[in-house]
Amino acid sequence: SAYRLCIMRKLPSVLARTLTFGTSASPGLPDMSEVRSKLRDIVGASTNWRDHVQAMQERKALHTLLAKRQEDLPPRRMKDSYLEVILPLGSQPEIREKYLNVHNSVRFGRILEDLDSLGVLICYTHTKQEMQQRSPLSIVTALVDKINLCQKIIHPDCDIKFTGNVSWVGKTSMEVRMHMLQQHDGDYSPVLDATFVMVARDPENKRPAFVNPLIPESPEEEEIFKQGELNKLKRIEFSTASLLKMAPTAEERNIVHDIFLNTLDPRQEGEGTVSFRSRKLPPNSVWIEDAKLKGLEICHPEERNIFNRIFGGFLMRKAFELGWATACSYGGSRPFIISVDDIMFQKPVEVGSLLLLSGQVCYTEKNYIQIRVHSEVYNANTKEHHTTNIFHFTFISENEVPQVVPKTYG
Repeated sequence: SAYRLCIMRKLPSVLARTLTFGTSASPGLPDMSEVRSKLRDIVGASTNWRDHVQAMQERKALHTLLAKRQEDLPPRRMKDSYLEVILPLGSQPEIREKYLNVHNSVRFGRILEDLDSLGVLICYTHTKQEMQQRSPLSIVTALVDKINLCQKIIHPDCDIKFTGNVSWVGKTSMEVRMHMLQQHDGDYSPVLDATFVMVARDPENKRPAFVNPLIPESPEEEEIFKQGELNKLKRIEFSTASLLKMAPTAEERNIVHDIFLNTLDPRQEGEGTVSFRSRKLPPNSVWIEDAKLKGLEICHPEERNIFNRIFGGFLMRKAFELGWATACSYGGSRPFIISVDDIMFQKPVEVGSLLLLSGQVCYTEKNYIQIRVHSEVYNANTKEHHTTNIFHFTFISENEVPQVVPKTYG
């Protein structure tokens, strides 16, 4: 499999960019299948799908190990959760096929899966109690806050290194910062930075559970921790300003009105018969309703996580691939991912679900394409639809793209 894992206890993540790494060929380091196996051991999950109900029942007994207050848990440092992982695409050619796309670069959807797994492992490293073989915590991804890329191409034949650690902790949630670097001529250069928010829940994944507090040890770490606190406040502010709760601002109203005026049919204006329905597409533009793609996934047991729900990384990969296809068909040339923002995990996806994905171009500017992917599950028995995730991807296209224009207020 794809990974080499090395737990570094001596260096905080702020040094991750300057590290050189020479242990990718070291014997005895676990690969990703062993890392997943370790995650299964931590929660006591079964590798057999037929045993999954029993395995989850056995977790109920771990309730007694949960802390009653956060103050009862020993504080941790940033370096306590620091992990380094090697993805040896250069030194082990046999793993490349899984990561390869038709353009002979790395599939970004696979990277999203890897970041998700690494984020969970980092959080279990932060919350590990020495005397407990199994963790009573169910740690799940709540939000991908942001992923910023500084390289358009990820090469399929050069080793990749992931580093990361817990950067901020609330009562029951943890922010994880991760970095990805790729080796060129013996040196690792940065490819992306990612910030994930994970939440800890009880053994049955029903209620929030306390996690170990985090103590910054240097001014640099205090700055990182403070940024985590600001990120949390921004998320709260953003959720309260939702259009479902608050009217548009004056600036937003003006923007919407300008777009509307720009789509009125000028011929009808002269005749004095202009109406809200007499709309005309401006030159080099596409109606937003004509810039969609849809997909369907059947959620098989193969895609389950250690809690026997569908793996968040799989959902991200499928949403990204639909988003990329939407950007590709809209722009007519190869798009490159440059940023991922605000992936909200609103509801877990059960094994056996029908997952409906809708990709939508929602904004364009020059070569940039903003894509929103909405995912929902359909329950064939109840005929109900429930939103599970909303994904936001920013792509840059090789060529300038048409302007996308909304037709309705929504």
